[in-house]
Amino acid sequence: MKISIGDSVETIDDNIKGVVNNISGLVVTIEDEDGFEIQFEAHELIVTSTDKRLKQAVINTDIDTIKKEKEVIRRRHQATAKPKHRHAPKIVVDLHIHHLTDSTKGMTNFDMLNLQVNTARRRLENAITNRIPKIVFIHGVGEGVLRQELETLFRRYNNVQFYDADYKTYGLGATEVRIFQNISP
Repeated sequence: MKISIGDSVETIDDNIKGVVNNISGLVVTIEDEDGFEIQFEAHELIVTSTDKRLKQAVINTDIDTIKKEKEVIRRRHQATAKPKHRHAPKIVVDLHIHHLTDSTKGMTNFDMLNLQVNTARRRLENAITNRIPKIVFIHGVGEGVLRQELETLFRRYNNVQFYDADYKTYGLGATEVRIFQNISP
């Protein structure tokens, strides 16, 4: 904005206000509120709104343009379906043998496998009884014997769907089981 004589101005860096008395080149002389004359360079001052400039600003503006600028762009709120089972806490059952028993001394591979499958069966029955929608069984990668036994167990239930669990969270050796409550086991 161009500064002219009679304009009310303020300094950018200091708290000095005044009225322009004289302009010579880039040097502007103002009279501050206390009556002192002070010289500043034009780039150090900003023009504050005077009554004349305020009236011109109101007359020269397009009100519709201002209204459009002031409008807040509202996004349509999309209703997101949040089934209760999506946020339900998952039960995680680690079927590694060292988590199920203190010692495997004297146990055969068959005994260990039976312990793991029986634990999985008990936890699955408990989840069905307590209406828990999801459960994750961590079985590990290994040779895949426990995984096959678990899949055989899960196929016996009509109200169960099973698939690989989230890789980022559980890695390769986990199966997630989804339990449908409205179908009889």
